[in-house]
Amino acid sequence: MKSSTRDNAEGKLHQAKGTIKEAIGKLAGDRYLKAEGKNERAVGKAQEKLGQIKKVMDK
Repeated sequence: MKSSTRDNAEGKLHQAKGTIKEAIGKLAGDRYLKAEGKNERAVGKAQEKLGQIKKVMDK
């Protein structure tokens, strides 16, 4: 698997996990878990963008 494809997939996975953590944190009233979810979502977005950049650079 190309690194750009792997980065895209892992980025989307991190975004999904972050969204779930954020929602659970919001429901449970856990500010730490909610913040952790936001952070993981941001990391996922960045990783996905990195994969897109790598894909463009390979062309």
